[in-house]
Amino acid sequence: MNDQQASRELIRRFVGLPPEKRKILLERLGQQGISLSVLPITPDWRPATSDLPLSAAQQRMWFLWKLDPAGSAYHLAGMLRLRGQVDDGALQRTFDALVERHESLRTTFHQDGEQAVQRIHPPASLPIAVSDLRDIDPAQRDAAVQSMVDAEAQAPFDLEQGPLLRVRLLQLADDNHILLVTMHHIVSDGWSMNVIIDEFARLYAGFVSGRPAPLAPLPIQYADYAAWQKQWLEAGELERQLRYWKSHLADDGTVVLELPTDRPRPAVPTHRGGAVSFSLDAELSAKLRTVARNADTTLFTVLLAAFQVLLYRYTGQRDLRVGVPVANRNRFETEGVVGFFVNTQVLRTEIDGSMAFDAVLAHARESVLQAQAHQELPFEQLVEALQPERNLAHNPLFQVMLNHQRRDLRALDRLPGLVLEKVERTANAAKVDLALDTQEDEQGLLHGVFGYAADLFEHDTVERLQRHFVAVLQQVVARPEVRIGELNLLDIDEQGQWRDWNTPNRRFSTAEPVHVAIARQAARRPGAIAVRRGDRAV
Repeated sequence: MNDQQASRELIRRFVGLPPEKRKILLERLGQQGISLSVLPITPDWRPATSDLPLSAAQQRMWFLWKLDPAGSAYHLAGMLRLRGQVDDGALQRTFDALVERHESLRTTFHQDGEQAVQRIHPPASLPIAVSDLRDIDPAQRDAAVQSMVDAEAQAPFDLEQGPLLRVRLLQLADDNHILLVTMHHIVSDGWSMNVIIDEFARLYAGFVSGRPAPLAPLPIQYADYAAWQKQWLEAGELERQLRYWKSHLADDGTVVLELPTDRPRPAVPTHRGGAVSFSLDAELSAKLRTVARNADTTLFTVLLAAFQVLLYRYTGQRDLRVGVPVANRNRFETEGVVGFFVNTQVLRTEIDGSMAFDAVLAHARESVLQAQAHQELPFEQLVEALQPERNLAHNPLFQVMLNHQRRDLRALDRLPGLVLEKVERTANAAKVDLALDTQEDEQGLLHGVFGYAADLFEHDTVERLQRHFVAVLQQVVARPEVRIGELNLLDIDEQGQWRDWNTPNRRFSTAEPVHVAIARQAARRPGAIAVRRGDRAV
């Protein structure tokens, strides 16, 4: 029996044992220096039943959907512009192949007593809705497209009925289309979107050419991972990682980041969102990578430190907590699987205005390294363990997020007869007060989007905040040793406005101040009445 066969046999033995005997087996394995973490994720972890367990992240998503089944805050919506002739048959076969390949795309969710379960259905053809907009007046077409894009992204999913993947093709002209792909977060994440884009390109090209693309078989499906995660956490990993996060986030109460807002925080948020996009030039993007290399860290960590500096300058709060999504795919078996793997971590730091930026960066680097060593703890388990004060008005543990990704759309270049362009949506539902999403493209250029809660902020306010963030970046790449209290956030126009506000108006330069006039009158007539109220006088 080889190592792989031995591992699978051990997994089957473990899964087949009742809970009390699993603990005995774990103790014996531990005495031999064997941990469950060294065992591969295989289909053997999955119970032999049609009702399968949910992952920890899916359980939270199921709970949120039950609270608000009509909500769209956890929809993943993507758009691709297709220029050229679309092969309708190849398009249909491509999505049918994706649904057959990935079990998550044909999964529904159900309540079975006190436990939620997921059920995987046989492959079936996925309906592709087509909206013909060719006859709409060109002057009105953009508004019609935006309306349909928003409606498609916001239309509710029924997690119990499915499907949880929705596709619509908008036909603007014979050679101009927009492909809308919408999924519920319970079956997908940002990494999964990239997997689907890559496989879509390969499958479509193969079907158009008559030579279907041979995709390598997936080693596991998401349900295998969910079953493995449940066993792994119950085997002791949950307690180990919780110890770190409890000490890292220990606090006397919930720390709420008090960003200056344009409107009072509503008791119940509407999740209406807005977005401000920006791009950094090649020179600044390259200098940021140089700062990262000199500090033996990553570009993400530099962006995190700069974001923390901006938050400190805006709020004056020293204790800062930023939510950061992590792919949570550190096992090779998960790399090509569509599913809800992403986890959320809380990166905490304490800074003040006297610190130099390179010191803030060093703190951020250490925080990121520690978080990576404890990244598998599901955020849902962390919230349950810490039990922060619950308030519908704001998120527990953090109110701002930072997400950094590398974008590689070169797969879209190989579609026969089509030129594809990824189109970013202008606004998404707001899950937190403020979210910074940055992307590094194939040329190394940095692009960003500040998403914000429209309940709290005006668009102009976030545009100004975005300019201040870029100002921080420009100054810290020039002088990483600069003290963060000395950073100048204002651009030239804002500095000019500030000077105008603080320049005395010459019309009043010769006018006598009111308090001087009162003192002069009191000296001239000390016995006169100064103040009268009703019958009383002083």
